Amino acid sequence: MSGVIVTNPPKADAKDVEALAGFGVATISEALGRTGLLGPELRPVQQGVRVAGTAVTVLSWPGDNLMIHAAVEQCGEGDILVVTTTSPSTDGMFGELFATALQRRGVRGVVTNAGIRDTQELREMGFAAWSRAVSSQGTVKATGGSVNVPIAIDGQVIRPGDVIVADDDGVVVVPRERAREAAEKSEAREAKEAQTRAAFIEGQLGLDRYGLRDTLKRLGVEYRTYEEYSGEGAQS
Repeated sequence: MSGVIVTNPPKADAKDVEALAGFGVATISEALGRTGLLGPELRPVQQGVRVAGTAVTVLSWPGDNLMIHAAVEQCGEGDILVVTTTSPSTDGMFGELFATALQRRGVRGVVTNAGIRDTQELREMGFAAWSRAVSSQGTVKATGGSVNVPIAIDGQVIRPGDVIVADDDGVVVVPRERAREAAEKSEAREAKEAQTRAAFIEGQLGLDRYGLRDTLKRLGVEYRTYEEYSGEGAQS
């Protein structure tokens, strides 16, 4: 497998990345029309952590972390390393030593569609990680791949410089050209949710706030007292 290492790709504006860091993954995805989620299989090794940064992408051979070593050189302040493999893999391709090198360069975390290990050490050093698997299985350094090229995870394309936001709910990618739009729409969505939250605290029901009683009626859903429902069941 041959490959390429692309240097200095365009990146989303740092101010827009920081703005997106203030919103949850679910909020951002919903604000952009329920797009960008990298799937439910990517889970955090820590809890209560949210990171946002620009993607440095890696395409590796399964069970081979050579290209992660190559990618470290391309990483800088505010980046998030995003790794996938040419075919499914759960091997522990990333661990504490990689995190040490990346943390020194200002990288905010790693997202991988493969496996990681040294999870206790990652938590202790405060290096955020999301992965498809946790595995102690080691890897080799023998096959070429690519860095900073478009990759895909769960059907979503991630390009170098796109924005990655990750939290306890998962991971979302925002195209770098839409970073500001995503931040603005996320802010508007949170403002709307704040109004709804206040209404629910006051006792309003979602059925009324969202006009769902008419929806139930249109779908043929009827209200019955317990006695009516029990009687109907006894007669059938």
